[in-house]
Amino acid sequence: MSFRLKAAIFAAFALSAAAAVSASDMSVASETLVTSSSLPIEAMNGQKSVTFAAPREVAQPLATAPKGANGFSTDPDFQANSLAALVDAQGAPEELDGDMKCLAGAVYFESKGESLEGQLAVARVIINRAKSGRFADSLCGVVYQPSQFSFVRGHGMPPIRTGSDSWREAVAIAQIAMEDSWDSRAEGALFFHARRVSPDWGKTKLASIDNHIFYR
Repeated sequence: MSFRLKAAIFAAFALSAAAAVSASDMSVASETLVTSSSLPIEAMNGQKSVTFAAPREVAQPLATAPKGANGFSTDPDFQANSLAALVDAQGAPEELDGDMKCLAGAVYFESKGESLEGQLAVARVIINRAKSGRFADSLCGVVYQPSQFSFVRGHGMPPIRTGSDSWREAVAIAQIAMEDSWDSRAEGALFFHARRVSPDWGKTKLASIDNHIFYR
């Protein structure tokens, strides 16, 4: 046998043996194959390992009804059986500014000491005016419109006793009127005057409540 033939047979035998060993190695590796997703991080790049917990369902309790920025209860499930109960449910008001202060101030000065129904009617007139297009388009604009409210001095109101029950009622009524959460007996009214005067207005009378008469 020539040298070249012997070399070829030897090379073929060596290749066959290497292939067998390689196949055996692959079989063993497949049984212990570890993917990068299950490796600790330090086994991949030498850094500190991070363990990822299995995802789980998290149940978050429902939030209770929030309070608005002005401190009033906004619970939509609350059902009042009277205007007084609805006023009590408003809670203690925080500091007011802007239109809400103008509205509450008008209720306070125009109808302080009157029934809650009378105070609500006053508030509704101011809101109706602001929506009507016939007066100023803001509550403060309506309240401070010249020659409309006798308590207005220039462009301001007298001092308010903000710690009084009358102010608390006025603020609560203003909020109720803004939310339209209680019907007024003077719904739709744009005008009112005190009972002690009798202007010849020629307007449609809607209601007489306490010291005021309301018109459309």
